Amino acid sequence: MTPQEIGGIGIVALVLLTLLRVPLGAAMGLVGLAGYAAIDGWERAFIVFGETPYSLTQYAFSVLPLFILMGAVATRSGMSQELFVAANALFAGRRGALPMATIGACAGFSAISGSSLATAATFTQIAVPEMRRYGYDERLATGSVAVGGTLGILIPPSVIMVIYALAAEESVPALFAAGMIPGVLLALLFMVVIWVIARIRPEWAPAGPRLDWRERWRAAAAMWKLAVLFGLAVGGIYTGWFSPTEAAGVASFAAIVIAFATSDFSWRDFVASLDETLRTTGMLLFIITGAWIFAYFIVQTRLPVALVELIEFFELAPWAVIMIILVFYIILGCVLDAVAIILVTVPVFLPVVTALGYDSVWYGILMVVVVEVGLITPPVGLNIFVIRAQLPDIALGTVFRGIVPFLAADAVLIALLLLFPQLALWLPGVLYN
Repeated sequence: MTPQEIGGIGIVALVLLTLLRVPLGAAMGLVGLAGYAAIDGWERAFIVFGETPYSLTQYAFSVLPLFILMGAVATRSGMSQELFVAANALFAGRRGALPMATIGACAGFSAISGSSLATAATFTQIAVPEMRRYGYDERLATGSVAVGGTLGILIPPSVIMVIYALAAEESVPALFAAGMIPGVLLALLFMVVIWVIARIRPEWAPAGPRLDWRERWRAAAAMWKLAVLFGLAVGGIYTGWFSPTEAAGVASFAAIVIAFATSDFSWRDFVASLDETLRTTGMLLFIITGAWIFAYFIVQTRLPVALVELIEFFELAPWAVIMIILVFYIILGCVLDAVAIILVTVPVFLPVVTALGYDSVWYGILMVVVVEVGLITPPVGLNIFVIRAQLPDIALGTVFRGIVPFLAADAVLIALLLLFPQLALWLPGVLYN
């Protein structure tokens, strides 16, 4: 049996184990170990299996728990509520003001939470009750929260981008810079969708009371906390003040200080934030360990090389290969979460993409956007189930129908990234050239 055949069997086995609900880290680790042994013997496989966890002691990995801690503290200290109030004040008086405010607040909160699930869970509690109170259609209310949550993995700092950077051995600052313009553009496209819905179905989006500009600016001033944390976490990196890990540490400490100084954030909340950080970090590092073992196995199979040779044999255009990969990602998004998709596919597809002449930073942003779609599509749609768990009186079908119009915005952004790669590459080029 050739290494490529063993690699194919390994990928099928991984999919089957995942569908059987075997924890992803364990599934990738077991497949990687058995596959490596089939190619290079059990002695060498056990050496790789034993050495891999020690690779996670690298200094660069400390950026993960620090950004997770910053998001946990921001969530528990009520910063999300203040962002929603400020965003609502800016859009007040327009049809669709509350869903637009939800998108704006999600975009802002994404910059300090870095997590789609945390963003969706937070604004389900804050925004949906307000939209219901003002008579908004439940499809528009839940749909705006679900898609707003997807901004959490695109607008930096993003935990998913950090994971991609570690898996692809790419620069975290470059990825953060690359995600900035597409993230803001996607938020604007979501708002355009809301504007169109409000025009076509005005009964879905009643106009709220207007505020004068003095009240709007007073509410907007509450966003200073976001500005401070974003400035430290992202601005500090690009000004050269901090490395990514140092920026995450400084921003996390600033979030804790701001939380204690300006809200009713208690020591119990602080301990709960630490507990959430430890649990989330432990889960991610376990998955990353399994992913690295699986990646070593994929390298041994030379499967990416075989895929490149197959593409050359069939003389497929590079853009056609990218489209096939994107369709594959959308299908995977229906059954796997974002972390799983990235860690499983990067070892296989990234060498193929770079061999075709594409930039790995651009590919990372494109992949994150497509993975976002998986967060709101059935049957998994994790953001959908987060909303449904907190609002059990709303039918699951209502939430899924609510996100359908917003998929057009994702499709437009994907098309723009394919046609104009500089949307993702311009800012990193300015900052690093």
